Amino acid sequence: MDSRSAPRWIRAAKAPATVPPPLDGDWAPLDLRLDSVERFTLPSGVGPEDVLVDDEGRLVTGGDDGRLWRWAAGARPGDEPEQLAETGGRPLGIELDPTDGSLVVCDAERGLLRVRADGAVTKLADAAGGAPLRFCNNAAVAADGAVFFTDSSDRYGVHTWKRDLLEHRPNGRLLRYDPGSGAVDVLATGLYFPNGVALTPDGSALVVAETSTHRLLRVTLDGAVTELVDLPAYPDNLSAVGDGTYWVALPSPRLPIEERLLPYPFIRQLAALLPDALQPQPRRYGLVALVDGAGRVLRTLHGPSGSYRFVTGVRQDGDRLWLGSLTEPAVARVSV
Repeated sequence: MDSRSAPRWIRAAKAPATVPPPLDGDWAPLDLRLDSVERFTLPSGVGPEDVLVDDEGRLVTGGDDGRLWRWAAGARPGDEPEQLAETGGRPLGIELDPTDGSLVVCDAERGLLRVRADGAVTKLADAAGGAPLRFCNNAAVAADGAVFFTDSSDRYGVHTWKRDLLEHRPNGRLLRYDPGSGAVDVLATGLYFPNGVALTPDGSALVVAETSTHRLLRVTLDGAVTELVDLPAYPDNLSAVGDGTYWVALPSPRLPIEERLLPYPFIRQLAALLPDALQPQPRRYGLVALVDGAGRVLRTLHGPSGSYRFVTGVRQDGDRLWLGSLTEPAVARVSV
């Protein structure tokens, strides 16, 4: 299904107005290192939405032109990456399959893909529960190769994602791909734009970012959902550090205007018809956070100038942190 097509009228739900909390306390902008990043520019396209470092220390990302790029281990700013593959869609989340070293890629337009070291692309899934994958977004791969991934919306695709947030309905789901049978099971439904996914260290549950409601959730493997924390910014991709902590990419602090309009569905319906430039815009800001398994914030890194903004991907590699963005033309790197 073409992700550019979408219903003209959104089904805006009525909800109580909320007030975004300020970035203070544990979220105070004290560490401003995201305003001083090293950049690794894509040869073509923009929007390296997620970032991955493979077993050989090579950086991998994907852009809006469908290409996957790979930098050599030890690359420096200005080094050219090689084109690893072309998915034919819009690659978002990228994960390593520990069983064979291949990449598992969430392509928002084509579904769940596998990419081999030689660039061969294989489609793993494009439907679940009798419905097509409308917005395959982010994944986590278990030790046995099982893939847990999000289908963020059953109504809107990657080119119309703002409509899903304006609609404010639970249009998303969490899925599981079985590498043995090829079957895709639905673990949880009724989620508000589920996005990033990460496994707990023991593999018994998942941490899931719910962008529309600015929350982190815990979802057990039998589908039980509990809220971990309400955040002062919108979460996107997650990455597990391996010690029970998780990096969270946060594209923007919460927008007061969006939350004030929650009780007024008709106004939000009209807003969805406006050109994108006239709709509420994410704040120009760089932000990532390190949280523990209960959602408690341990550390935040800020970029108030927005020189590297709309951070959607984050991955730690030793003493370095790699960042991806839906809108920037480059991957960023900072020390941690």
